[in-house]
Amino acid sequence: MSKASQAERPSAADWIAGHLSTQVGRVYVVTGANSGLGLETARALGALGATVIMTARDTAKGEAAVAALRAEQPDGNFDLRRLDLADLDSVREFASGVEHVDVLVNNAGVMMPPRTLTEQGYELQFGVNHLAHFALTILLFNTLTRSEDPRVVTVSSGLHKRGRIHFEDLHGEHGYHRTKYYSQSKLANVVFALELHRRLRANGFALRSVLAHPGYTATNLQSSGPTGVGKLILKVTNKVMAQDAAMGALPQIYAAAGADVESGQFWGPDGRNESKGFPTLVEPLDEARDRELGKRLWDSSEELTGVHIDLAP
Repeated sequence: MSKASQAERPSAADWIAGHLSTQVGRVYVVTGANSGLGLETARALGALGATVIMTARDTAKGEAAVAALRAEQPDGNFDLRRLDLADLDSVREFASGVEHVDVLVNNAGVMMPPRTLTEQGYELQFGVNHLAHFALTILLFNTLTRSEDPRVVTVSSGLHKRGRIHFEDLHGEHGYHRTKYYSQSKLANVVFALELHRRLRANGFALRSVLAHPGYTATNLQSSGPTGVGKLILKVTNKVMAQDAAMGALPQIYAAAGADVESGQFWGPDGRNESKGFPTLVEPLDEARDRELGKRLWDSSEELTGVHIDLAP
């Protein structure tokens, strides 16, 4: 997609209207849809006519989000379901109740909290951002493949380029640093999505595995996870440097619904340093393409989640 000059640039809603067609009849699952990027993704897809299954850990916040969307879109099809990505039992329960889905948007995440563990004892960022979405994707695999145009969109971050998968200490028991482990989880998103893409192609599936990242976008991630000085710094930079959530959600919305999107692609903002702007193709960290790394992470993820699929690389 070409980079328009600043003077020509439309609003996020106008951009969507000019680049995406109707999604009537399509069913989307959007994780973490009660706020931020997930809410904007649900809003845009609902406006295009899709049925959107919105997940939230906090049911009250989810209900408030759905009520707001229905007030804006009286004919919109929004279905709230509880999903706690910090508990793999909740992931299994949710997946068992999804009878049809065309596109899964793995959007939800946590960012830079003090070291915290999931219900299964895994470091929270790796557990929620990667392991839960890995498990959800595999659990919904057969349902997705029954769709005419199925996709899995995995939302990462530009910080994946600062990441490394710490196989020797995946859960930060011996050297936790909140930014380091956030970057690990976002690199894991990229490595997983690209490994899924390779396995899908090798086995002849039409399902597309696509990546997206929002650039520097102001959401509640920066306020709900970080603490202390880091939280104060992000509060200031959010005001002076970040784009809003409607703009930040565009890459994942396009990855989910764009007509020319291909499996294995990575969509991000077209501005300087991929920090803000409209959707364009971007490149992942070179290491993320490593096949051995992809296989090792896949095998570890199956072992940690207990979720397996016969999808050889």
